[in-house]
Formats: sequence, structure tokens, C-alpha cells
Amino acid sequence: MAVKIRLARHGAKKHPFYRVVVADSRMPRDGRYIELVGRYNPMSTPKLIDIDLERVDEWIGKGAQPTDSVAKLIDIVRNGNEPAPEKKAKKSKKQIAREAAAAEDAE
Repeated sequence: MAVKIRLARHGAKKHPFYRVVVADSRMPRDGRYIELVGRYNPMSTPKLIDIDLERVDEWIGKGAQPTDSVAKLIDIVRNGNEPAPEKKAKKSKKQIAREAAAAEDAE
């Protein structure tokens, strides 16, 4: 039986949160899993990463393989690094024009 440590998606449309689960690789992404070992919420500020490293290490010792995304999350939790900074929203041309007009009126 090939066991993977992977993300299971939950939440509403365009507002996901993920559970870090240990599952048989043949099961569907959001299907049955063996054990829940953590949570990841990319929508909150700052991003929430809550992973039980002891359980993850036990499963890796038994032969479970983390996916690439879970391996990055585990690395962030172990090293205490912050996730990548959030991108700043670009201003539209109309918004830039309004701000320029407001600055002229203020002078």
C-alpha cells in the first residue's frame, strides 16, 4: 500500500482551506484518509500552518511520502520561516487618476 502525506481541500468556492492528511495514494483527493496530521489556511493573514511534526515523522519513518506542497509546508514549520510574502494588489488606471486628481485638489 503506497501511503502519501497530502493536502485535502475543503471550504467554499474560491475560499479554500486544506487539511494535511495521511492517505492511501489510490483514494480520491478529498476522500477517505488514515489520519489527520495538520491544517493549512492560505486565505488568512498571516497564513495558518498547523502541522503535528511528531506524527509526520512517524509516518515518514513508516514509509509515507509527502507531496511537494506538503514537503514545503513541513520545511516552513521546521525552520520557522515565514511563507512567501503576499503580492501587493496593482492599482487600476482609474484609481491612479483619482489619486492624482485628489492630490492636485489638496494642493
